[in-house]
Amino acid sequence: MAGVTNRPAPFPLKSLALALALAISAFGSGRAEAATNAELEALLGKLSARLERLEQDNARLQRELAASRAAPVTSPSAGASALEKRIQALEQQQTQLNKSLETETISEHEPALSARLKAVETQAAALSAPVAKLSALDGITGGLSLSMVAQRSLGVTPTDKQLGYRADATVSLPLESIGDVDQSLFAQVRLGQGSGLNGLTSFSNPNAIGFQLGGGLRADDSVALLAQAWYQADIALPWGGFKPQSKQKLEITVGKIDPFVFFDQNAVAGDETRQFLNSVFVHNPLLDAGGDIGVDANGFAPGLRVSLLDTSNKLESWRLSLGVFGAGEKGASFQRSLGAPLVMLQAETARRFFGGLMGNYRAYAWSNAQGVHFDPAQTAPQRHVGWGVSVDQRVGDGLTLFARFGSQSKGSVAFDRALTVGAEANGSYWSRGGDSLGLGLGWLRTSDAYRDFQAVAGTRAGNERVAELYYRFRVGKQFELSPSLQWMSSPGGDADARSQRVVGLRSQFTF
Repeated sequence: MAGVTNRPAPFPLKSLALALALAISAFGSGRAEAATNAELEALLGKLSARLERLEQDNARLQRELAASRAAPVTSPSAGASALEKRIQALEQQQTQLNKSLETETISEHEPALSARLKAVETQAAALSAPVAKLSALDGITGGLSLSMVAQRSLGVTPTDKQLGYRADATVSLPLESIGDVDQSLFAQVRLGQGSGLNGLTSFSNPNAIGFQLGGGLRADDSVALLAQAWYQADIALPWGGFKPQSKQKLEITVGKIDPFVFFDQNAVAGDETRQFLNSVFVHNPLLDAGGDIGVDANGFAPGLRVSLLDTSNKLESWRLSLGVFGAGEKGASFQRSLGAPLVMLQAETARRFFGGLMGNYRAYAWSNAQGVHFDPAQTAPQRHVGWGVSVDQRVGDGLTLFARFGSQSKGSVAFDRALTVGAEANGSYWSRGGDSLGLGLGWLRTSDAYRDFQAVAGTRAGNERVAELYYRFRVGKQFELSPSLQWMSSPGGDADARSQRVVGLRSQFTF
């Protein structure tokens, strides 16, 4: 304790009690003869004196303890004063800042921190409206393409020349998801002029880009058409599972559709704006040139598609699709329900061969209840049934092979077998990575019924053969030029007809 020094040691109370006990015990046990009354009095006197000193020491200690408790606790005056001043200054600043933030106006007398905070809030409020508009547009994708084709036929009299264009604008709009169901809308607008070469008699069409609306419009009228407009729902499977780990997906598409977007696809023989121009290399000839796809005059039809996709293996996937589309003159143009539709079923898979190079393999079958007889005099619709395959496989870093085959099993058609094969080579082989070189060969077998029909008319039947060679030259990121050469033998199944040749130049702008 502070202020207490040389304090005498307190008397050991236990020793005193022990001495008294021994003395009393000795006195009570008959030892009185060894200790006289005088001796006992002397001993008691000493004990009394020591108890008195002990009481005095205890009293002094209590006074010192009380005095030490009553004394104020002191600290270094300079440090305490500085700390108090800093705390007071901080409290004043906090009070000023709180008072300033309670008002929305900005003045020159308020703290700099509150002025900067108010300025940031003002700027954020000004940007909230544009940001909300951008958020509403998040996920929207679109595209614009312009294709122009100039062609000239050789080997026919008179020589036919044609210049035409086609423009397509597309937009895909995502909708708000409902649980595990993702939704989207797709729309495509198309316009163009120039239907293609008119003096040819071949089954195949040398210009699949050619597009011009009919319906009494003049050739110099260019009218936009809503080509496609459909809704699609993507449902993660299993239903009610954990969506990020889902490996299966069910797709449902309904609206006005181009069936070739979802059926008979091909990686290097499916886009007439950048790859082959002749229709026999763009789609299965039985469906396209043969007319079994059953779409309207512009290539579209109302329909419904259901597709199941499995990606359990990330490197190799499979898909099963079923499509029901309006067919015929009225069914495809929204004048009749889907009572007699075109039905297509397709199974496809992606596989890796040749050291891990990707390939796509598709097999499909169709039934068209509104098929057209090859004889114009037969106007009654008939059912056409057929099947086909479409394959594209990379065999090198820049080389892809393709093949298509189709077979008609029911219906009166001009040709009932079709085979097309070919390849596309990337320009990296000759230091032009953006260029491509494509070669396609096709064979269309005339049906027995059509041969008999030709024999009655005095025409010797033959199988039409088609070849096309093109080179796609990349001028810039959004501009390509593609010269092409086409050859058609026994056009229209006429073995005596002269071979036809077509040279052309295509330009493609993409945005």
